[in-house]
Amino acid sequence: MANLRFAAPKERRVAVVTGGGRGIGRACALRMAGEGRDLVIADAGDFGADVVPEVEALGQRALFVKTDVADEGSVQRMVAQAVEVFGRLDILVCCAGILGIEAPFFEQSAAQFEKVMRINVYGVYHAHQAAIPHMLARGWGRCVTITSGARHAATNQVPYGVSKGAVYSFIGALGNAYPKQGVFVNGLEPGRALTQMVVPRFSPEFLANPGNPIGRYADPEEIAEVVEFLCSERNTYTTGAVWSVKGGTG
Repeated sequence: MANLRFAAPKERRVAVVTGGGRGIGRACALRMAGEGRDLVIADAGDFGADVVPEVEALGQRALFVKTDVADEGSVQRMVAQAVEVFGRLDILVCCAGILGIEAPFFEQSAAQFEKVMRINVYGVYHAHQAAIPHMLARGWGRCVTITSGARHAATNQVPYGVSKGAVYSFIGALGNAYPKQGVFVNGLEPGRALTQMVVPRFSPEFLANPGNPIGRYADPEEIAEVVEFLCSERNTYTTGAVWSVKGGTG
């Protein structure tokens, strides 16, 4: 970190990744483990436990906590357990999210809208409220949330698009709230990555040539590279931003 005069010393920090059991979340967890972070995998699915030995194989400690991000109490208990086990919490990555159903507006019920908002918006809200006080207490913290280009208006994904628009606003608000206390809040807009949310929805022919400038969709590991930087000591001046990592689609 030559010439980064405002960079904090690199330490064995602790990261929480919601939705860390697969897809972009799993890739982020493993990438940060490779940089010497201990991990808390917070996921609603039991497959989150499968990531623990992968993290340990990289020489880091790991904990799986089954977590419903839509439930404030579940998130608060997860963070409390993380701090109890590891003694600190430095990094939060919010990857937990659902697409909901793809259907015209009048086929999207209020219950469907609420379900998507509870996970995609309330889940991010709960996680930051639980985690940031621990970061403020230590004078350093990094938070990154995955948003989506659907926030610009996805006709057949209205609940999802609205949820990601809300997250975009949330990132800007919190990103400007705590930087002087050493806590940066950012987001990342990945376009489409080859995850369980994307691959089943498209034909192999489309996935081989989706029409974006780079000519393919991202591997989750490519998204994780940028997340790792935003969560690192090397990030000394980026907060309140949503980075576009979309293969040239703007």
